[in-house]
Amino acid sequence: MRPPLAYQVVALLSWPVLYGLFRLRARGRGNLPATGGYVLACNHVSSLDPWPLGLPLWPRRWLRFMAKSELYWWPLSLVLNGAGAFKIRRGLGDREAIETAVQLAREGHVVAMFPEGTRRAKGLAKKHQARPRSGAARIALEAGVPLVPAAVAGTDRLLRLGPLRIAYGPPLEMDDLRASEDTRGASQEATGRLMARIAELESSL
Repeated sequence: MRPPLAYQVVALLSWPVLYGLFRLRARGRGNLPATGGYVLACNHVSSLDPWPLGLPLWPRRWLRFMAKSELYWWPLSLVLNGAGAFKIRRGLGDREAIETAVQLAREGHVVAMFPEGTRRAKGLAKKHQARPRSGAARIALEAGVPLVPAAVAGTDRLLRLGPLRIAYGPPLEMDDLRASEDTRGASQEATGRLMARIAELESSL
């Protein structure tokens, strides 16, 4: 699905910055499904991770991602909505956000997720600690779409103009889990596989 106008404009303006100034390099793009929806799950180094994660997919594909409700203040909410984000209330079991993500994936969108739940480095107003969460696996299993691991490096070194690196892995094998009647156990097992693969990709960057 083609990105909306706001996404297109920001991508066009930021392309020379990320690929030029920050020397963004992405590998494994051939592992990404060419058509249909999927869940793209990545490690979470900084708040800026979504943009270098998604720019290598542009202009053919664009990311839809959950954004914590604390970020939805004017005018940032306008930017988030234009960039394809949708709200989640962390820690409250936001079923509405899960259902939105499942529907988007089924409709053919790329839903970006950060299974660690929050960025690792502490910063202003940071209340949550990074730990694996099963939401990405749960969405992929419920929507019946591929779960694709990815890793990002360098977004925590932007002030030093360090290089940005992205790695996309092949979709996880989950056929055995889709047939399971224990949905919670299947989500946990898939999350374990996912985090192991993300760690491998990250160590390769």
